[in-house]
Amino acid sequence: MPKRIDPDARRAQIVDAYLRIVSRSGVAAATTRALAVEAGIAAGALWHSFTSIDEVVRAAFERVYTQTGIRITEATEGKRGLDALDAMVGEIVPHDDATRAEAVVVVSFWGLLPAHEEFRTHTRSVEQDWGRQVTRHLEEAVEDGVLVPATPTAPLTDALLSVFEVMQLREVQGSPVASAERSAALLEHLLAPWRV
Repeated sequence: MPKRIDPDARRAQIVDAYLRIVSRSGVAAATTRALAVEAGIAAGALWHSFTSIDEVVRAAFERVYTQTGIRITEATEGKRGLDALDAMVGEIVPHDDATRAEAVVVVSFWGLLPAHEEFRTHTRSVEQDWGRQVTRHLEEAVEDGVLVPATPTAPLTDALLSVFEVMQLREVQGSPVASAERSAALLEHLLAPWRV
């Protein structure tokens, strides 16, 4: 009797394999053959779990953002204001093995955005969610007297979101600006004019 394969576990196995390939070598390396080898399954078995490579990509794309979101929630638990913002930044801006690998995956995915409206929609949704969180933390910092009342929270949120993306890109480029110290200095430069 053939061994029964849990469909959710098999899908997760394939997505894990896809993410490992992309974090090592980028999206272009994640061919059907490479994916099957990495997952340790026959190439035909991929399509019992997914209907196309685009569906694998979409699942991987969602997985990365979901994992980051979970870490942000855990890191900001019980924090508010700039403490919460710092914790959030620590889960997005590359500084350790996990956030560096995610940066490679995310930047690789950006190249697919023009051809995939569903990816753009999901990315916009994440950006809006992170934007709401950043704005809330900035507003808390104003309420707590850490930032001045005139702090332009909306434009500052936009600037911080842009910095998050730039730091991920610079990490993948191998830029010296991608160091944790330089990233922290840039973020502080944005906040400094508004500190009490």
